[in-house]
Amino acid sequence: MVTPQPECYWGNVNPVGIRSCYDEGKRSAESLCFDYNREFGTRIKVIRIFNTYGPGMDPQDGRVVSNFITQALEGKDITIYGEGKQTRSFCYIDDLVEGIIRMMNGPENLIGPVNLGNPCEITVLKLARIILFYTYSKSKLKYSSLPIDDPTRRRPDITKAKNELGWEPKISLYDGLKNTIQFFQNYYDENGRF
Repeated sequence: MVTPQPECYWGNVNPVGIRSCYDEGKRSAESLCFDYNREFGTRIKVIRIFNTYGPGMDPQDGRVVSNFITQALEGKDITIYGEGKQTRSFCYIDDLVEGIIRMMNGPENLIGPVNLGNPCEITVLKLARIILFYTYSKSKLKYSSLPIDDPTRRRPDITKAKNELGWEPKISLYDGLKNTIQFFQNYYDENGRF
């Protein structure tokens, strides 16, 4: 595993594993875009989006941020896979949208791929503790087996985005989580459930 992951990193994907549809789906989409660009001159822009979060997330989407927040707000145990030492980096939605706009408005010859994400790495366990703190939750941590092929580290190298687009994330994880937790709390108050 190479970390942080630059755009030139080809990855190491299990083509028949439990995550293969997700992993290979992204790879095949990029491949098709570049095939159409080469064969037909189709204008493309390829962005590699790393973990994104923020208001508007579906509470049931199965992502780690939404899972932790809904569990904490409902007073359920927070599910930590493995020991929680695996790392992720989380980009707030407003920052991501700004990066996408800059890419779409960028130079014609900048087709990508370009990584968009936050290079600040955090363990899943620390993320859970931050969410527990901000939600004032009494939830406990519950440890479960680590899923097969779950990446141990995810962190983008955003050098190209900085150099070519003048882009980097501005919103801290702490501020972004406060906004996201408020959205989830309002959602729960309006619907009575997640």
